[in-house]
Amino acid sequence: MRTPHVVVVMGVAGTGKTTIGPLLAARLGVPYAEGDDFHPPANIAKMSAGHPLDDADRWPWLDAIGSWAHGREGLGGVVSSSALKRSYRDRLRAAAPGIVFLHLTGDRRLIADRMSHRQGHFMPTALLDSQFATLQPLSADEPGVAVDVSGSPEEITERAVRALDTLPGPTPK
Repeated sequence: MRTPHVVVVMGVAGTGKTTIGPLLAARLGVPYAEGDDFHPPANIAKMSAGHPLDDADRWPWLDAIGSWAHGREGLGGVVSSSALKRSYRDRLRAAAPGIVFLHLTGDRRLIADRMSHRQGHFMPTALLDSQFATLQPLSADEPGVAVDVSGSPEEITERAVRALDTLPGPTPK
């Protein structure tokens, strides 16, 4: 049996990272970590007030996620993180070189509609445009796959599992 990957479920707000992440982790038999839980309170307050984070806000958050991912190398795990820029993914890979990315992609209208129906989340729909403006999709040299978010969570998870199966296995610890 091959060692599970450490997967970073990435994408703009509203793509379903918090829904797909735990479903994917359950399918892979590995733990799930909610990326939002790694944000310091100041970041959550800033986003709740409708202000996008800048890179200085994101570095400690990405470092905390990278540390978790590093601890899961050779064991597998799934963690969510918007990871919108290549530089953010590079920082995560510097901490955990074996990670792979699952980029959840979708039409802006679909994602905005899903965001408008969310309850109790700190990220307002008004920040969606800034997320799309910041997004740098995975480059061909980055380890990962892109999966469309249309359909049910179960359908998306199934597509994700199949896509991740096409990636080379991680090097055992």
